Amino acid sequence: MKLGAIKTIKHYGTCILLATGMGSLSVNYAVAQTTAPEEQQDETGEELVLADSLAPDAIVEISRPFYDYIPDASYELIGERMASMNAQVKVPYNDRVKGFVDYFTIRNREYSRLMLKRRDLYFPMFEKALAKHGMPDDLKYLSIVESGLNPRAKSRVGAAGLWQFMPSTGRIFRLNQNSYVDERLDPEKATEAACRYLKQLYGMFGDWQLALAAYNCGPGNVNKAIRKAGGKKDFWLVYDFLPRETRSYVPQFAAVMYTMRFAEEHNLLPEEYEYQYAQQIDTVHLSRFMSLEALESQLNLCPGTLEALNPELVRKAVPENAGHYALRIPTQTHTYFVANRATILQSTSSINETLLAENAKTEVGSTLNRQRVTYKVKSGDHLTKIASQYGVRVEDIKHWNRLTSNSLRIGQQLAIYASAEQKASINTQLASAQPASKPVQVSQQKVYYVQPGDTLWEISRKHGNVGVDNLKKLNNLRGNEIKVGQKLIITK
Repeated sequence: MKLGAIKTIKHYGTCILLATGMGSLSVNYAVAQTTAPEEQQDETGEELVLADSLAPDAIVEISRPFYDYIPDASYELIGERMASMNAQVKVPYNDRVKGFVDYFTIRNREYSRLMLKRRDLYFPMFEKALAKHGMPDDLKYLSIVESGLNPRAKSRVGAAGLWQFMPSTGRIFRLNQNSYVDERLDPEKATEAACRYLKQLYGMFGDWQLALAAYNCGPGNVNKAIRKAGGKKDFWLVYDFLPRETRSYVPQFAAVMYTMRFAEEHNLLPEEYEYQYAQQIDTVHLSRFMSLEALESQLNLCPGTLEALNPELVRKAVPENAGHYALRIPTQTHTYFVANRATILQSTSSINETLLAENAKTEVGSTLNRQRVTYKVKSGDHLTKIASQYGVRVEDIKHWNRLTSNSLRIGQQLAIYASAEQKASINTQLASAQPASKPVQVSQQKVYYVQPGDTLWEISRKHGNVGVDNLKKLNNLRGNEIKVGQKLIITK
């Protein structure tokens, strides 16, 4: 049962007990009527907006088979506690902050408990990095707002990792991203990058609240809000000119900081056995492809152990030609690996070669078993059309030619890597001379790679009304579901 779905309540003095089947939940009477997610408001009536990473956890299922006592805490008591924190990143206590305190201490207690369980996995690393840069220790709580302390967290707009770096910002701070490695998911490297970025933002604005706002929406939006507010450099004075989510971001940070510090007072502490702790690790350096699953088998580790220690390896493998890649392994296996390195590498070589070949087939921009063909862009051409003609993907062509957009110009020459069979059927001179309305036939079988947003109906229209039923028959499809990158036969 979800908290927002509870319909019957019994009133007992200042508190109520909500029957949940598996157990009961005690909820402060003053806020019990605002537990539904669509009704979350602060005391001013303004809607509370959670950060993107927290939205999916807006309401959690009540699963504890016991009474969850929720101590009563008045507005004034919470204010006194916040004042006693002596926070280095000071956020004034107000109705907006109180609204989020209620959210984390009453309406979504299980989420707060989950953060307490994960805290010791990452906080020691955060504290060390912040101290190294001479920054406030309080900033360690920001990762809870950003990612819920989940190194693999990804937002709907493409931000990723504990500190939710966008691809472009990640590259600015030297977080490498390719088909094998995404360093935005590397806890240590992402934490170092986040420290440098936050320090840079503080240098721009001279105020930690504005720096936090800029971390959320970008320094350009904060500068725009400052201009609209007449040059005032105060978060609460530029508040009305900030994006909707950013207005809630700083109060949410303050509420998370309060909740983590006063978890015991709100009866939020998990059981002792529920806490998660960082594993003792060492690193080994690998210069060739290595499947994490194959290595786990050799080291007698539980499946997923190495993936958890190396979340940045998105293909669950150390890439080929990675230089001396520092792979994290449990400390207790380090001595065994060093002593048996040659045997381990030899034992996994067959599996690694097979997996590497399979990965190469689907890797964006792969040239494995392909030969280069030069294509000259004609009037009416676009990347989707050219990719379909050559049996490749749009992403492949962009990668081979270092294109940053889908724009093409007539006469532009594109490098395309086709299979040997396709190259044999291509007459490049004829392709350059023939009218744009007559596509180059690269083989008897015409194929198409599914692009983002495609449907079977749209694909059938693009290729002369082939017919959805015909497409399904040619490709042995039982339903209408297709995936990006999927190869479809258009004509035999």
